[in-house]
Amino acid sequence: MEKDKNLNKKYAPIIRKSKEWPVVLLSKNRKAFLEQVTEESFQKIKNLRSSKSALIEELETTLYRERLRVKRNPWKVDPKDEKKFWDNIKTRLVNVANDDDDDEDKILRDIIARYAGEISGNFKPSRYRVTRELVKFGFGRLLNASRLKTVSGLFRNKYSLQDKIQITGEVEQLRSLASKGTVILVPTHFSNLDSILIGWIIHILGLPPFIYGAGLNLFNIRIIAYFMNSLGAYKVDRRKKNLAYIETLKTYSKLALQQGAHSLFFPGGTRSRSGKIESQLKLGLLGSAMEAQRSLYANGNNETEGKIYIVPVTINYNYVLEAPVLINEYLKRKGQERYYVENDHLSTSYKIVKFLFKFFAKGSDIAISIGGAMDILGNKVDTDGHSQDTQGRKINTRDYFITEGEVTGNKQRETEYTRMLSKAIVKEYHKINRVFASHLVAFVAYQILRKRHEKLDLYNFLRIPEEDLTIEYEYFKKEVERIRKEIFTLEIKGELTTAPHLHEDLDRMIKSGINNVGMYHDKRPLLKSRRRGLIITQNINTLYFYHNRMEGYDLEKHF
Repeated sequence: MEKDKNLNKKYAPIIRKSKEWPVVLLSKNRKAFLEQVTEESFQKIKNLRSSKSALIEELETTLYRERLRVKRNPWKVDPKDEKKFWDNIKTRLVNVANDDDDDEDKILRDIIARYAGEISGNFKPSRYRVTRELVKFGFGRLLNASRLKTVSGLFRNKYSLQDKIQITGEVEQLRSLASKGTVILVPTHFSNLDSILIGWIIHILGLPPFIYGAGLNLFNIRIIAYFMNSLGAYKVDRRKKNLAYIETLKTYSKLALQQGAHSLFFPGGTRSRSGKIESQLKLGLLGSAMEAQRSLYANGNNETEGKIYIVPVTINYNYVLEAPVLINEYLKRKGQERYYVENDHLSTSYKIVKFLFKFFAKGSDIAISIGGAMDILGNKVDTDGHSQDTQGRKINTRDYFITEGEVTGNKQRETEYTRMLSKAIVKEYHKINRVFASHLVAFVAYQILRKRHEKLDLYNFLRIPEEDLTIEYEYFKKEVERIRKEIFTLEIKGELTTAPHLHEDLDRMIKSGINNVGMYHDKRPLLKSRRRGLIITQNINTLYFYHNRMEGYDLEKHF
């Protein structure tokens, strides 16, 4: 792992001319690309629903679900003709049943074409450049105003966004591979700010713009929608669970990769409701990457041409604005096994700006950790893009897709490869995770309290009155010191990384951790009572959320 870097360093663009960016080339041929997405998706669904009766049944199921969505869960960002479109599909399906002029194949194509148009991004280099400068200027002004605690700070340049965000890890390898093949960044996902943050990081590292799937719900918020549209986002509507939409989305992602568009996936599928680093990844978009790699090999590309590289990234925050909402959704779902409705704490442009001001005012840092790159099977790759086995010997990824001398598709085989890739990503997440003092103090406090009441199940424990959830500071301090030593041992073994402030004087480190954890929330997950010398919590649920960041390292056994 490379030494820590601060983003004040300037990275030269690896592709200087915007007209040569893969995402620009994709946008120039948007109409032809969407036609290709429509046709390939159509053929996939026809293969899966090969008989007329099976296809009509699938179309009827799609119609039922979509009309239900339009009625029960509409969003502002939905097309204005939603009801009209699906009413028309209903009429056409009746005609098919009556053997009138319309046919089921044409209906399916029309539905897929609509989905492809909804999903598609509309990237324009001019808007990208403007948005990039707006992010840099706007965040910089907020940072100066909040740090200097005066409106005049809006016009000062004492602090830059680079002072706020640090980057660590395999930056040079990432830049090298982005000039050799197609890169897929796969970050952890904790906040709605992640997409904008990663988009800015991509620019700072001198990489060309990436395309990425962003939840359609985010486009309900005008300020985020502008940034998303300008930074290369395509839309993912998680309300739509029907086969036609899922196949269209996967095909869109696959074909974009085949055309060399660097991509960003959040493989957890959505923000982590529990606060844990993702351990169970969604295999759909990763599977589309697998298909893309196989198709590239089938089209004549060799091991060094058209190769796809997977690069895990962890985003490390001291606090997450949406934490109280997210953890409550997680607990409700875990306890009742019921579907939950997406509930966004960042629901308006005003709340976004208010949050950003407070975020910068608190001086809380963010760390972006770039993991080691791997191939589509989860094997490590070197800076030149060569895959390596566990002994460091070069291997040819193409060989894994060959049957009887030919590159062939095999669903069962590729599903297993995708699982292998998923496990490798999760393992890398934990290795590159950067432990903050806020993570440590939240973990220790929660574990101490949980051990005291270990006979209670989780839900009864979380109902304990706040006055019964206190810890003597000296005892807390000893436990923090003991667990900190275990964390340093894990770091030596290469199983995680730590922020520099974790090595400070113990009392100062604890104070920093308590001050930073959940600093924005009205009810703080952790506080020190000066009068009584106690560690207290005002919200055990959010303490649980921040504690969960340290799960997966078996540190619980030390209590």
